[in-house]
Amino acid sequence: MTDPPRVSSLTLLLWLWLPLLFALFCSSVSGRRARNIESNGIPAPVEEFNNEALMPRFAEPIQNVTVTVGRDALLACVVDNLRGYKDLRVSWQVAWVRVDTQTILSIHHNVITQNPRITLSYNDHRSWYLHIKNVQETDRGWYMCQVNTDPMRMRQGYLQVVVPPAIVDKETSTDMVVREAANVTLTCKAVGYPEPYVMWRREDGEDINYNGEPVNVVDGEVLHITKVSRLHMGAYLCIASNGVPPSISKRVMLRVQFPPMLSIPNQLEGAYVGQDVQLECHTEAYPTSINYWTTERGDMIVSDLLVAGDKYEAVSVDNGYNKYMMLKIRGVSRQDFGSYQCVAKNSLGETDGVIKLDEIPAPSTTTTSTAITPVVPSVKKKIKTNKMKGKQGKQRLSENQVLGDYDSSSNAEWHAPGDYGDGFSSKGPPLGLDSGTTLSWGSSSFPLHIVLGVGVLLLR
Repeated sequence: MTDPPRVSSLTLLLWLWLPLLFALFCSSVSGRRARNIESNGIPAPVEEFNNEALMPRFAEPIQNVTVTVGRDALLACVVDNLRGYKDLRVSWQVAWVRVDTQTILSIHHNVITQNPRITLSYNDHRSWYLHIKNVQETDRGWYMCQVNTDPMRMRQGYLQVVVPPAIVDKETSTDMVVREAANVTLTCKAVGYPEPYVMWRREDGEDINYNGEPVNVVDGEVLHITKVSRLHMGAYLCIASNGVPPSISKRVMLRVQFPPMLSIPNQLEGAYVGQDVQLECHTEAYPTSINYWTTERGDMIVSDLLVAGDKYEAVSVDNGYNKYMMLKIRGVSRQDFGSYQCVAKNSLGETDGVIKLDEIPAPSTTTTSTAITPVVPSVKKKIKTNKMKGKQGKQRLSENQVLGDYDSSSNAEWHAPGDYGDGFSSKGPPLGLDSGTTLSWGSSSFPLHIVLGVGVLLLR
């Protein structure tokens, strides 16, 4: 805001002669006032209108107004004692003047300017309002409210027009594609009033590697990056603000080209026959690379994810210029062991890495055994043996009496080897059994001497 300029002599003369002519006209109609004659015969001078209490005066200063371009502005001028001397029919008038161009905008109730955006309103012959619609930057400046007294009385107010920031597209960088290690300059031009403040930052909020140091914001219209790397790749925001809402930003995408690079977490994998195994590779490239797997014979591995149970399943996941590769081999066979290659290609070059799949022993299966206490059942025995009579039979019976008593309700059978004839059975052990005799129980056979030993132990 500058100091109020002085009003030109032309404007002063214009307003000075109007009340004088009007006063002369009123005097000629009503007649001259009576003169007091002094004793020496010289008439006294005409009474002048110099009563300060009755003169127009400004009730308050004109307030400076700040308005955003495109909105409406209102300047107010409040004046007391405008009706003047009623007996002399003197009425003072108010005018609005654009100071810097010395343009009369209004006189009393009439709008003089031909600017259709300017109108006038008033009330009670005291308050006078200058309306400016759809304010433009050209409306910025000093405005004067003046009363045509002699000397002229006036007040001035400043209309400040502010403009929100705007980015000049033709002077601002657009999306860029550069080779790695090149120098890059991003430019952002903004206008507005007051002059906007411009800064650069990454859209994802990450720090910018600027002159070897990580910074979150770079001030100024120019962002210069020396030896750009793939880490600089991303979207950048040019943000302009000047305290007048809204702030504005423009998005500039920076892409950095470089040939593929590859890393392998595990270059040696092991699997046993029948196992499912996964091989992994990580690649970086821009433009985006074409990635695939090959066998050690050079055959490209093609997988169909729509076919359930396919031998191979190749998966590729993109994340910016990074790509994750995974090859799953189901039910590894001996023919699957060997070397596999992951390959990445783009317009700037290609690279590959080798993963070796070796056979390892299958894990052993161990069975947990539970100790079982043998039980000799008391059973009914069916004995097949040779037919024997008399005392010899009784003697053999007493010799085998050590077996003890048997329960006739059991189904277990004692069998002697050979043909013993048929029809003979006893509740005791068979007669004439030797050490080769076996005990059959269900579908199993046990040597007799083992069964007898276990029985003796149990009886103790």
